[in-house]
Amino acid sequence: MKIYKAGVAAAILALGLTACSPGSGTSATGKTEAPSAVSTDVAKAGDVTLKLTDFWGGAEGEWIKQVVADFQKKYPNVKIQRTNEDWGQLNSTLNLQLQDDSGPDIATANNGWQSLGTLAKGGLVRNLDAYAKAYGWDKEVPTTIARQNQFSADFKTMGAGSWFSTPMARTSLIGLYYNADKLKSLGVEPPKSLADLESVAAKAKVAGEVPFEYGSLDGSTTILLGTQALLADKKKLNDYIYGDSSVKATDVGMTEAITLTKKWADAGYFPPKFEGIDYQTAVANYVGGKGVFRWEYTGSLGLDAAKQGKYGYLQLPQASGSGTVGVGAAPGAMVISSKSKNPDVAAAFLDFLMSAETGQLAADRGLVPALSPDVKVPATSLSLTDESKGAATLDENDGYVPYFDWSSPTMLDKISQNLQLVYAGKLTPEKFTEAVDQDRDAFLAGQS
Repeated sequence: MKIYKAGVAAAILALGLTACSPGSGTSATGKTEAPSAVSTDVAKAGDVTLKLTDFWGGAEGEWIKQVVADFQKKYPNVKIQRTNEDWGQLNSTLNLQLQDDSGPDIATANNGWQSLGTLAKGGLVRNLDAYAKAYGWDKEVPTTIARQNQFSADFKTMGAGSWFSTPMARTSLIGLYYNADKLKSLGVEPPKSLADLESVAAKAKVAGEVPFEYGSLDGSTTILLGTQALLADKKKLNDYIYGDSSVKATDVGMTEAITLTKKWADAGYFPPKFEGIDYQTAVANYVGGKGVFRWEYTGSLGLDAAKQGKYGYLQLPQASGSGTVGVGAAPGAMVISSKSKNPDVAAAFLDFLMSAETGQLAADRGLVPALSPDVKVPATSLSLTDESKGAATLDENDGYVPYFDWSSPTMLDKISQNLQLVYAGKLTPEKFTEAVDQDRDAFLAGQS
């Protein structure tokens, strides 16, 4: 979850689901049930109109417009009416929209307990297991991505069980950007490991450069979660986030990651007075030429065509040498309303969103493709070329881990606030890790 998405979770939960009434695809108790039979023959469905609601603007908005146009061209009997809403507005009202008979057939939800889990538990979105089998999603989608869309039948566990949403042929990752010109002036190549990165950072500091452009005023966690992915066991980290109470934060590299981040802060690897720099200012500073590296979400720097050739991206391998692991998810969980009268056609559209064709459409617009290893990326775009390689490596390594804040509805606030205390020397890395466990375990206790 990106930091600017924080705070919406409380609004979603506060609205509740007590007013939910069972619709098509739900049982009398409101629990979502998988259909007994489905059809993948869109052409034989007759004239169908689907309503799609999403939160994508800019290049993402242009991408989905083209995807819709191409799907309608492929299936002339289908018309898709698209509505675009602000991210916060959609995620705070989606549960109410899905209770409306005139609401969307398809929508973008947010992963995790804050949004998708609440919608699935309330019977507002369809169980997609039959479609996962019919279209082969259960075999073709990497396991670490598939888990991000699944919940158990009793809705006490995330990351296993039935499909309630799907990814798409796009991804959003946390990785390391580098200023190619600054590396050249330092006489070094892009680092290939965490050890290399620390060596280059030390050289940059000696040369008078800021090794990592960063600001922590509003609790940016990308640097912490990016380093954790290099240090943690992939399976344990997935299990922790998905609610395995036997796995603790000490088992998933949290203490090591916060210790390393604090070490970099104490070494002067961050800008002067970084504690007072907000997220948007830090991004603007980096794109404006300050700093050698920046841990960031792919696509969040807003690089124009010229600057895409000046900034590269690295998905570093794990320090243990056990492959490449990175934080990442599709930029939206695609759901089908339980009230949709044409779920078969809606599922066909979700399948189309995962196709190589839509992956290529993403790359053509400067967005990071996923699930599409043969996508062609403009050679002039260093950042997109590197981002695409990073996504392909994670696909190949089945190396995705979810955003850590998915582990509880309040985790993002917890780690953001306590990160500031660690930087200020008021909280030790060990106490930080204990606080993480307390937050996650309290949530799991409530689930039981």
